[in-house]
Amino acid sequence: MKLRALEYLACPSCGGDLKVEAKLTEGEEVMQGTLMCSSCYDTYAIERGVPRFAGEVGLTEQRTADAFGFEWTKYSELAPRYRQQFLDWIRPVQPEFFEGKRVLEGGCGKGRHTAVAAELGVLDIVAMDLSDAVDAAFANTRHLPNAHIVQADLNRPPVKPIFDYAFSIGVLHHLPHPERGFRALVSRLVPNGAISAWVYGREGNGWIVHLVTPFREKVTSHMGHTMLDGFSALATVPLYLATKLVYGPVRNGIGKKLPYGEYLGYISTFPFREQRSIVFDHLVAPVAFYLRRDEFAGWFESLGLRDVKIEHHNGNSWRGFGRVPAQES
Repeated sequence: MKLRALEYLACPSCGGDLKVEAKLTEGEEVMQGTLMCSSCYDTYAIERGVPRFAGEVGLTEQRTADAFGFEWTKYSELAPRYRQQFLDWIRPVQPEFFEGKRVLEGGCGKGRHTAVAAELGVLDIVAMDLSDAVDAAFANTRHLPNAHIVQADLNRPPVKPIFDYAFSIGVLHHLPHPERGFRALVSRLVPNGAISAWVYGREGNGWIVHLVTPFREKVTSHMGHTMLDGFSALATVPLYLATKLVYGPVRNGIGKKLPYGEYLGYISTFPFREQRSIVFDHLVAPVAFYLRRDEFAGWFESLGLRDVKIEHHNGNSWRGFGRVPAQES
């Protein structure tokens, strides 16, 4: 943990300022120590460079954290293609939007979007995740002076309401109450602050909802993670062959008219290992909501966000953007 993170962090119990007691440092990083709230005196550990605010959560949340902790620890490498993927997920936001902003990320996994945002010139980004993937995220971003990783419950962000922009990519739909997580992120934005979110769509995912989801809920989400990872490798073989031999060569024009063509054409350039992680991702989660457009848009409307833009992405998901209203003078 870099000491400048204290400008952003707050006690998740009372919102008070935090003080740090360092026990082990490496350069600018506090690798081991304790954070204490100056108001309620609650304490939080710093372990392996990451402040640990998670505390106790429900069984479903813990199972989800364990599942994705395994995934992003195993598939922890970063790739150059993540930059364009990230920008696709948060459109209409453009790279220049990040310059000088204070950014909050809800659900960072291995830190792939954290690293991109930091490199796009943010003042600082605080990225949180409930799972042990924070260790991979820290390893992937500790060289970036403006990146800060914390282990925390997205529903109780341990940060002050001082952020210019928040985003959550592929995370909210795995919460037991997705809209609650969205509201928690918006609550940490300043007036005129903005938020982007990307979630699974109900439209365009009928076969997953009716076929894959029951299998995931009853079978694969209860499998051991190592066993499921092996099963995912086998399941990836026909997917990989289809994307490389069919969807890739005709990804434009006629390719988009094939079943699931827009999405499978999109991932046709991904290597086998990346597609394997996608398959694992879709089979491991205890909870996955596939949201209709009106449900997703309702999150933005209920909070009175302005400049809202909701778009279908790859024919099977939704990306949304909105701004917090300005304070009345």
